[in-house]
Amino acid sequence: MTMVSRSEAAEPGASRPGREYLMCPPTYFDVVYSINEWMDPSVAVDRSLAQRQWQTLVDTFRGLGHRVHLVDPVSGLPDMVFVTDSGLVVDGVALGARYRTEQRGPEAEHVLRWFQDNGFRRPTRPRYVNEGGGDLLVAGRTILAGTGFRTDERAHTEAGVHLGLRVVTLRLVDPRYYHLNTALGVLDDSTIAYLPEAFDPRSVAVLRSMFPDAVVATEEDTRSLGLNLVSDGHNVVLSAQATSLAGRLRERGYNPVPVDMSEFTKSGGGIRCCTMELSGWTPGGLS
Repeated sequence: MTMVSRSEAAEPGASRPGREYLMCPPTYFDVVYSINEWMDPSVAVDRSLAQRQWQTLVDTFRGLGHRVHLVDPVSGLPDMVFVTDSGLVVDGVALGARYRTEQRGPEAEHVLRWFQDNGFRRPTRPRYVNEGGGDLLVAGRTILAGTGFRTDERAHTEAGVHLGLRVVTLRLVDPRYYHLNTALGVLDDSTIAYLPEAFDPRSVAVLRSMFPDAVVATEEDTRSLGLNLVSDGHNVVLSAQATSLAGRLRERGYNPVPVDMSEFTKSGGGIRCCTMELSGWTPGGLS
C-alpha cells in the first residue's frame, strides 16, 4: 500500500476557496420509514427547525467563500436533502447513483438529470448499487470506497474507471455506520479522521498505512455524526455537538466551524450528507 505523502497535499491552514457545492432544500424532509439504525418514524421532525439549520449550513459555506447550487426537492422523497448520496463528481466528470433501498431510488434520477442539464462531463448512472458520496470519498487522487451495508463492492471498480482514480475498498462492520461518510471524514488530500471500530481489521490496517497522521475519532465524536463533515483543507464544518473532535482538529491546525444539524441526525444524516462537492465543474454563469 502506497503511503500518501504530506508533501503531495496542502498543509492544514491552506484552504482551497471557491469550492462548488450542490445542496437540496429540506422542504419535504421527514422520517417516515426506517432504512438505517438512526431512523425512528415515531420521533417527530421539526421541519421549521430543520429548514433553519439547513439554511445556516448554506450560509456558513457561503461565508467561507464557497458557492452553493440547488437541486429542486421533490414531494415524496423525504431524504433527498441528503444529496451527496446521489452521485460523485471529480474533475467535472459526474457519476450518478443507484440506491439499494426502494424508498430512495427515485432521488438518483433527479440528480442525474441535474448533471445532464448543467454541463457535467459523461453523466452516467452506475450499473451496480452505488450510493455516491455516502460511500465514495475522494482524498487526493484516491477514492476511499465503503462497502458492507449499501454500496456493492463491484461499484468501486466501476467508479474508479469512470472517474479515472485509484480506488481503495474499506469494509464497514457496524450498522450504525451504514455509509462510509458516517465513520470517516476527509480533512485534506493526505489527512482523514475516522472511527476504527466502524471497520474490519483489514480496513483499519489499510487506513493506518495510508494515513499515519489521521485523527482517530471516538464514539463520543460519532454520536452526533461528527465525522460527517465537510473540509476545504483548513475550515472543517462539522456537527456543533462534536466538541471533542473539534478540539483535536484545532490542535492539528484546522479551523473547526460548528453547525447544529440535530434534526437531520434523526434520519442518520449530517453535514456531508447534505453537501455534494462538484469538483472541477465550471458553473457557466449559474447562480
